[in-house]
Amino acid sequence: MNFRLKRTVFSTILFAASAVHTSSYAQATREEIFDNIAVTGGVYYAYPAPGVQTKAPEGYEPFYISHFGRHGSRWLISDEEYIRVMEVFEKAHQAGKLTPLGEDVRKRLAIVWADAEGRGGDLSPVGVDQQRGIAERMYQAFPEVFKGAPEMSACATLVIRCVLSMDAFCERLKEFNPQLKIERESSNKYMPYLNFHTQEAMKFTSHKGPWYEEFRKFEKSHVRPERLMNSLFSDKEFVHKRVNPEELMRGLYAIASDMQDVEQEVSFYDIFEKQELFDIWQIHNYKNYVCDGPSPMTNGLMVANAKPTLENIIDAADEAIASGRNSATFRFAHDGNIIPLAGLMKLENCYNEEADPDKFYQAWCNYKVAPMAGNIQLVFFRKKGSPEDVIVKLLLHEHEVSIPVKTDMSPFYHWQDVRAFYKGIVDSLPDRP
Repeated sequence: MNFRLKRTVFSTILFAASAVHTSSYAQATREEIFDNIAVTGGVYYAYPAPGVQTKAPEGYEPFYISHFGRHGSRWLISDEEYIRVMEVFEKAHQAGKLTPLGEDVRKRLAIVWADAEGRGGDLSPVGVDQQRGIAERMYQAFPEVFKGAPEMSACATLVIRCVLSMDAFCERLKEFNPQLKIERESSNKYMPYLNFHTQEAMKFTSHKGPWYEEFRKFEKSHVRPERLMNSLFSDKEFVHKRVNPEELMRGLYAIASDMQDVEQEVSFYDIFEKQELFDIWQIHNYKNYVCDGPSPMTNGLMVANAKPTLENIIDAADEAIASGRNSATFRFAHDGNIIPLAGLMKLENCYNEEADPDKFYQAWCNYKVAPMAGNIQLVFFRKKGSPEDVIVKLLLHEHEVSIPVKTDMSPFYHWQDVRAFYKGIVDSLPDRP
């Protein structure tokens, strides 16, 4: 079965009731997650279906797009993640200690490995298709931006899956309009705003950080492998002496989650109970929330990592507006970059704060903020005959989202208001070292 389904708010800027709209990024419930168990993949969740675009107010035409995207779907981060799991099953097979289900899982793992070997961390064909699809829909939704031979820029981190994501995205645009001039680069020059982390933030997220001991206890209480081990192994003594049940369960969860990101028609969801997947997902959601997101435990330390990115977004927009030309800026990075950016930008439901670890998922979900190929787009529109009249709308994974800025034309905002809001945020943060 194919499981690819496919603390600073400024009092001078108020969240108007008119800006509120129904969003697919509302807070999560256990029932919602159980209905689409693939979301328990968290940051491995394959790109969700796009939203519907609201037509711009009369007289406004799109002229500039500012984009920040995560790379597309990939295999697990390293070959070792597959090997560790397969070795356990091979040892049990040789010892005759697997149940019929265990033997079946072993065979499925062999199919997965035949495809995954040597590809740990690589962009998959699914990831390529995601980037091409995002680019195609962008072109079709905002064709005015791409008319003629505009000069555009694209940059990616040094990681090859980001570079290939950039290429897949840009090539699709050029298939529609070969005249597009898109300068593409992957260089250390851009890392200070594509993938920036303060020393203080990195120290906090280590195992010596103040968050870790509570997390460790949460992690321990949310991995319950006994039922799964009994279903896979026929000898409890073998499991006791030769298997790390918690590690194996986590490894199988990772492989199960990644099946939606590759082309192999193999699933492992049948070996889990939904509650087990839900519980393990909460561990990963916890870690993303605290180590990259807006958890109140960090006092804004993690989202502040995105300050250079937001500054770049503001500066690039200022330059595009001043030029009077149509253009676009495309950036490609990682989940650890889009998560703090979405929080710092205060995108709808991306900056919620919750202190109770058991309720983290009710306030913030990694799969809603940083799925594979997740992206933030700011689409700028200029009023014909009034070049200073610029409005903008914000998209998260191609869904219109709100921000706490007053507007009289939701889901659009006056850029001068948005710019003032974001400048206030970046100016309130300390300069990077």
